[in-house]
Amino acid sequence: MTVDVELLETLTQMPESLKQEVLHYAKYLNEKYSHSYTEEKPKKRRIIGSMKGTFNLPLPKDFDAPMELLDAEQKAALEKKYSYGSLAGKIMMSDDFDEPLEDLKDYI
Repeated sequence: MTVDVELLETLTQMPESLKQEVLHYAKYLNEKYSHSYTEEKPKKRRIIGSMKGTFNLPLPKDFDAPMELLDAEQKAALEKKYSYGSLAGKIMMSDDFDEPLEDLKDYI
């Protein structure tokens, strides 16, 4: 059974007041989402992490330039500079990290 047929059968069994509510809700949904089916979504212009650091105001004219227009040096500056293991030895945990907390001993 298609959705249209099932929807029509369900609507015919409803009282008039509920049909009116369903009609209002259907119109609302149609208005809210009709543009998302017809319009093309805007293209993302920046990659994650490309905005790291501080801003110097006023911003340069090429601040909002798409990634395709950047030269190789600018793209290399935006690439991730960390690799696996680059933070080794920089994070320390106490020896009793996995031990139960004093405050929660009553619940164990």
